[in-house]
Amino acid sequence: MSILIVVFMYATWSSVFSLGKIALEHSPPLFLTASRMLLAAVILLGYLALKDRNSFKLGAKQFLGLGLFAIFGMYLTNAFEFWSLQHLSAAKTCFIYSLCPFFSALFSYLHFKEKMNARKWLGMAIGFIGFVPVLAMQKGSEELISGMSFLSWPELAMMGAALCTSYGWILLRVLVKDSISPLMANGFGMLIGGLIATFHSYLVEPWNPIPISSSGLLPFTQGILIMTLISNIVCYNLYGLMLKRFTATFVSFMGLLSPIFASLNEWLFIGTPPSPIIFLSTAIVSCGLWIVYSAELKQGYIRKAEQAASQ
Repeated sequence: MSILIVVFMYATWSSVFSLGKIALEHSPPLFLTASRMLLAAVILLGYLALKDRNSFKLGAKQFLGLGLFAIFGMYLTNAFEFWSLQHLSAAKTCFIYSLCPFFSALFSYLHFKEKMNARKWLGMAIGFIGFVPVLAMQKGSEELISGMSFLSWPELAMMGAALCTSYGWILLRVLVKDSISPLMANGFGMLIGGLIATFHSYLVEPWNPIPISSSGLLPFTQGILIMTLISNIVCYNLYGLMLKRFTATFVSFMGLLSPIFASLNEWLFIGTPPSPIIFLSTAIVSCGLWIVYSAELKQGYIRKAEQAASQ
């Protein structure tokens, strides 16, 4: 049942890429990031304040962890993601975002000493091969801002988002293990990350009085409300709960199923037909997913996480 919840989470979360693509027609990326984060923070922290004000008593070490989580898991992740989304399709952005498991495996080894055996390396290698066809796809404005001979700046920015996200989830897992609820960690992370994004937006984006035209205010507001509900309220907190039952490597690796859902959502919301290359690459990567999952089952990491969650 827990695995089905993870699949549902990613199926729902993938719609944010298409919704974000639409919202970017009315707002610059940093202001979009700040608006989402601050709205979600008010909702989450307001709920916690009404429920139990004593839960806000945190130590200095916990606040340091929350600050790092806010910078990497919220601010940098979303700033890179939405800037990249201006130039890439929603499906391709989502697919590159699925590099997270490779970074998560590295960070899990460094933080939690989760060993990488030959079977897991094989799964990772198959997954990486599955990325190659998608990275070879270049079209539209992406071609005009190439950073390297085979990678554009938007692709590199999206890889940066995946790196920051992976480290952010590791930090969240540490916070959750340190007796901070996922709601509290995400609430403070979004508040701090949103404030940083607001300040950055004010410095580099055209505020007059805000960087949104009057005609785009209504669709922007509608998009922000839907994205905040799906991503910041539902999926971020589901992710935190799943980290109590599975390793960060496995939960992020399940995200390799997202590009299929993102392609279908982009077709539904924007009218862009799904690319066969996305489906082919996702199938290859999913083979790697199963190999990594079976290896983690054999190593006992998933079973240990489930036992810890039930205590």
